[in-house]
Amino acid sequence: MGRLFWKFFFAFWLALLIASGGVGTTVWLHRQTLDDHDRALAGGPRTAFLVNTTAMVFRHGGIEALRGLLEEWSMRQGKAWVYVVDETGRELLGRTVSAETVAQARRLAAGDQTSRIAWLEAAPQHTYLFFIPAASKASSHDSPPPPWIPISIGILASLGFSALLAWYLSKPIRHLRGAFDAVAAGKLETRIGTRMGRRRDEIADLGRDFDRMAQQLQILLGSQRRLLHDVSHELRSPLARLQAAIGLARQQPEKLDASLDRIERESSRLDELVGELLTLSRLEAGMSGAADEEVELVELVAGIADDARFEAEANGRRLRFSGEGQVIVKVRAELLHRAFENVIRNAVKFTDEGTTVEVRVERRTALDRFSVTVDDRGSGVPEGDLHAVFEPFFRGGAGVKTTGFGLGLAIARRAIEAHGGSIRARNRPDGGLRVEIVLPAGDTFEGAAGGLLGFYSSGS
Repeated sequence: MGRLFWKFFFAFWLALLIASGGVGTTVWLHRQTLDDHDRALAGGPRTAFLVNTTAMVFRHGGIEALRGLLEEWSMRQGKAWVYVVDETGRELLGRTVSAETVAQARRLAAGDQTSRIAWLEAAPQHTYLFFIPAASKASSHDSPPPPWIPISIGILASLGFSALLAWYLSKPIRHLRGAFDAVAAGKLETRIGTRMGRRRDEIADLGRDFDRMAQQLQILLGSQRRLLHDVSHELRSPLARLQAAIGLARQQPEKLDASLDRIERESSRLDELVGELLTLSRLEAGMSGAADEEVELVELVAGIADDARFEAEANGRRLRFSGEGQVIVKVRAELLHRAFENVIRNAVKFTDEGTTVEVRVERRTALDRFSVTVDDRGSGVPEGDLHAVFEPFFRGGAGVKTTGFGLGLAIARRAIEAHGGSIRARNRPDGGLRVEIVLPAGDTFEGAAGGLLGFYSSGS
């Protein structure tokens, strides 16, 4: 059950308790009013009927007829309900009655004959008072309060709690609606968490989800704008060189071959840039295809390292690869190959001349993970830029001489994340940069059977 359910539950029962308490209080007050009015005497239609009947018998038949009626009632019903008291306070049948009851009956009989609760009859020699004590009443004098009172109390209680509950729910919803309107108007910095106060329910969770959504949209839109700016900047340079080469070919026809070579190089550069941008765009949009190709990861990294070793040797550098075991998983082979290749070739490019790039693969059996660690011996990266190296078009700080478009590590990160893995960079204590890739390895590891897969080295 959600937290809103319990709030509704307690609000419902609180409304019932308050309504019940209101009705009970009204009934109690009504009874108190009746008791204050005639706490010692019975009341109601039947009381009036009995009192009037005995008074009429006395009026038309005299004292003997009245005595006979009361005695007959006493024999038939076990009790004569109507009491008859003379001016001295003596009851006609000798029954005991309190002086307070008699005094209240005299006050009622003398003050309001229409009440029919007590009746005063005068005879030639005596005055008789007719009444029914509350303890001996034939019917309840505690008549219920009018029905509109409990109905009104129930309606008021339900209206009050409905209004309170509607306000409690509609207030954060109005905040959410305003926040959605603000985001739709382009104000992506809008946040709503502080407006939720101390709420701890599903609506507060929705507000926090909205804040995360707005923050992510702000980040994505900012990245898109930066990417668009960087792409336009990267395209401007080769396009300018193309225009210059075309202009030179027109002005100096004798240098046409050189101009065509420049145009070809710049066209190839543009084609490479567009291809990498398309790859990056597909990865960011989640359109990288299905992981349906079975690949042995250690062998894949070993092959890439072997190809990079020849490039390193041609530039006065070395590459050492070490790895053992066997990890067979279903992946998007082309993407994963490109990710590993970008990282390893990047290390070969930036390691110092005469140094060695180390590539190690390892199966972490306890965590069911496969890791690739690439260490170079270059100048490293400033600590503040360790995360930025995986952003598109990152070229390093001022004074860093780089080549390429700055998309290789960005593509590598998105390719690794598309496979459920992670990639991070950190500076080595003894100089250089370490890039570590971690991927889920599945349940197909055969560590003992694989043995030592390979060891490539170009001097050390």
